[in-house]
Amino acid sequence: MTDSSRWKSTIYIGGLSPAVTTTTLQEAFVPFGEIADVSLPKNENPNTAATEPHRGFAYVEFEDADDAKEAIDNMDQAELFGRVIKVSAAKAPKSAAGQGLGSKTAVWEQEGWLAEHAVSEEDRNAAEQAQNARPEDPMQGLEGLDVAGPKPE
Repeated sequence: MTDSSRWKSTIYIGGLSPAVTTTTLQEAFVPFGEIADVSLPKNENPNTAATEPHRGFAYVEFEDADDAKEAIDNMDQAELFGRVIKVSAAKAPKSAAGQGLGSKTAVWEQEGWLAEHAVSEEDRNAAEQAQNARPEDPMQGLEGLDVAGPKPE
């Protein structure tokens, strides 16, 4: 299965109770189709790991993308362990797309960045000439105004 088709058949589940386990999620979502994988990211903070064993969200990957859509339609805003859960299509991480911050390619080597920020040689020369040009004297043209007030007649 390719990465893009994997993300199409993967759903995000948010707002999970600390009592939820991978087995619970497997049992809750198996009526919608065959499940390939259940991922429940662990809490990395050692101070709260005892009270919150996971981060409050999970990913469930189905074998078929239609099963994932069915699960989203039926389980979004449903209640699981006393909490209303949010179920939506999972988004591929930016690093998987190979674009933006977090990717393994330098930002200026990415096609999108180069197209957006490229400067033509003509524009670069015009900018250099503008910097090298001497600024105009702001006092120029004010020589005849040595007397304040209206002009004497």
